[in-house]
Amino acid sequence: MKDARVVEPDVELIASVTAAGGADLKMCMQCSTCTSICSLSSQEDGFPRRQILHAQWGLKDRLMADVGPWLCYYCGDCSKNCPRGANPGEAMMALRRYLTGQYDWTGLARRMYRSEIWNIGALVTVALAIVLLFTLPHNFGFGMLRQAGPAALSTVMLDQFAPKGVVHVADGILALLLGLMLLLNAARMLRAATRGDKIPFGVYVRCLPGLLVQGITQKRWKGCQDPVAVKNWVRHLALVTGYATIFILVVVFLPWFQVQDHSFHWSSLLGYYASAVLLGATGWMMADRWGKRGEMHRFSQLSDWMFPALLFLTALTGVLLNISRLLDHAMATYVMYTVHLAVAVPMLTVEVPFGKWSHLLYRPLALYIASVKRIALESQ
Repeated sequence: MKDARVVEPDVELIASVTAAGGADLKMCMQCSTCTSICSLSSQEDGFPRRQILHAQWGLKDRLMADVGPWLCYYCGDCSKNCPRGANPGEAMMALRRYLTGQYDWTGLARRMYRSEIWNIGALVTVALAIVLLFTLPHNFGFGMLRQAGPAALSTVMLDQFAPKGVVHVADGILALLLGLMLLLNAARMLRAATRGDKIPFGVYVRCLPGLLVQGITQKRWKGCQDPVAVKNWVRHLALVTGYATIFILVVVFLPWFQVQDHSFHWSSLLGYYASAVLLGATGWMMADRWGKRGEMHRFSQLSDWMFPALLFLTALTGVLLNISRLLDHAMATYVMYTVHLAVAVPMLTVEVPFGKWSHLLYRPLALYIASVKRIALESQ
């Protein structure tokens, strides 16, 4: 009896997971059909059965220490074969939403997942701040145009509207803040998942290459036996290349990418590629979700729609901005520049660190943690 411990269940856990989309969580009777049929589940991982059990019993600490929810790619085989219709795939999605809220130290993610008003309100607040930045009568945006005179209205003069030097510095600051926010959340996830484990520092270093590979390629997704999963992985990989391309162009190479007048610059070719991929991939994803094609898209919350919709609009307004600039429509260019940032900045500052897009960080980190813990255990 020396090893006996009293476990105090968190009575609010199941309600919190249910609020995050796990409405059928209580229907699970732990038959293990979902785990046995999943091609990615293993004896060590035991998902989704083990994670659902943790949630049902209110074992919050064990759930927080379990990276299993992030190892699921929602191919839907478990839900299609569940004898109780408990939708374990959607339960794992709900657990990821719940954990995202737990990792976030600001509390905003939890509010956004529980309230659509909070989600929309945060996006609208940031968008309005961007619009005001460009429209208030000061030395920026339309205020600078008034000082520049009629010349800036007759032909495109972007530096008279949004000086690239100022915008470049602002982009860098935004990228640093986002990176810091995500790193803090990642640290909270790492701490929760490894608390109490004796892991040598060398093991963390040894597993870093795998973290980078998974973060860039998400190649483990290909392990799903469902052919639809492979299609989703290819689409996701293309989306990441487009997103990364435009992010690097804007944050690192803006002085070359933002052209002052209506001339053509070679960097636009990379922008065209990124825009085409973003429009195609996000449009395809939203069409699948609208038509409820496959288990992955049977259930949708606002968070499932928000990021692809904002990314689609970011690419679309970027295309319209470039067309206006090339056609030398000055006022249309300035207006589209403002609209473009009023969509892109809220997406980056709200949806990336607090919304569904954060899984691009948490999933590779979960695989990294799983590898670290496995190697540490084998070396004992």
